[in-house]
Amino acid sequence: MAKISKKQAVAKTAFEGKANLSVEEAVALVKGAAHAKFDETVEIALNLGVDPRHADQMVRGVVTLPNGTGKFVRVAVFARGPKADEAKAAGAEIVGAEDLMETIQSGKIEFDRCIATPDMMPLVGRLGKILGPRNLMPNPKVGTVTMDVKAAVEAAKGGEVQFKAEKAGVVHAGVGKVSFDEAKLAENIRAFVDAVNRAKPSGAKGTYLKKSRSARPWARAFRLT
Repeated sequence: MAKISKKQAVAKTAFEGKANLSVEEAVALVKGAAHAKFDETVEIALNLGVDPRHADQMVRGVVTLPNGTGKFVRVAVFARGPKADEAKAAGAEIVGAEDLMETIQSGKIEFDRCIATPDMMPLVGRLGKILGPRNLMPNPKVGTVTMDVKAAVEAAKGGEVQFKAEKAGVVHAGVGKVSFDEAKLAENIRAFVDAVNRAKPSGAKGTYLKKSRSARPWARAFRLT
């Protein structure tokens, strides 16, 4: 078993035996457990009763957190001509076509969100094995394959969070920073959980939001990164 620091041990003790917490109680515990010298990200993980290997049980969506994420999001856009200019004007850090594809193929991925105009998808499709596992592949379902490049870039930088169920049916995302006040974190958490609920797939059977150590899904699993 990996050795933990004294601060981590104190934080672990603070969480032991805690169940049936309200959002505010869980947030207060997480904020109290923060010990890093930097402004840590608060992450939430939800265990869903789905098997993402089946197409009708895949959970995927996007939500704009009311108080933002507190994170600087680097955006890359695949576009040409006027749409490339639009992306740059909207604040995208990286804009390109074949040159951007080659940069990514070389292993240089210096962005957190990838957007593409529809005409660029045959090119972007060649990067599926690289971008897919990193949850960076542009997808029309979450608004990252679009002709409205300006709106997509602004949304990415304004607190929009994408989510996707992993193999075990777990959905996780950053919902703010430790420096956020408790009310803002709680509001972000509720917005995220509501979005996951709305994304419930037609093939989901039985309990969708599964319980674990806590009797409430939104208080089940928080961590700091």
